[in-house]
Amino acid sequence: MTEHRADAPGAERARGTDMSLLGIYLNDHLAGATAGTARARSLLRSCRGTALGDALAPVAAEITEDRASLLDIMRRLDVPVRRYKVYAGRAAEQVGRLKSNGSLVRRSPLSTLWELEALMLGVEGKTAGWQTLLELAPAVGRLDARDLDDLVERARRQHATLARLRREQVGVAFRET
Repeated sequence: MTEHRADAPGAERARGTDMSLLGIYLNDHLAGATAGTARARSLLRSCRGTALGDALAPVAAEITEDRASLLDIMRRLDVPVRRYKVYAGRAAEQVGRLKSNGSLVRRSPLSTLWELEALMLGVEGKTAGWQTLLELAPAVGRLDARDLDDLVERARRQHATLARLRREQVGVAFRET
């Protein structure tokens, strides 16, 4: 695989923007989005049919949509997807499931708390990524500032929802049985 070059055919060099570095940056965010999407789906499966699952479902759907939005932005910018980074994101998410949670046989309430916190961190990173693109939009030219504003606001709402769910889970995770 060759790295994306700003002088490659069809690749328009944005005024003052190193498109090669932007490609690396976006692929790193794609790896995180891949891990976040898998984490959200896994958590949603584990709490299906509960109040937590009902509250989490729209956030998980939006996380999936946000990954698709990132892929669309990458296409508009002629940034190729680096498959090895996508695979690394998937692998990192699966390795993250192997952590100790105080229970060997069944799912622990601590697992849910940890996964909510991991999702919160991922959404914070995603928010920063959207904000970076928003700052670059005038120079790059093929980015829609209104769409990016909407993505930033949606990520902030996702974070607020996840923070509320995490606070509720703290009581569940550490309650004596």
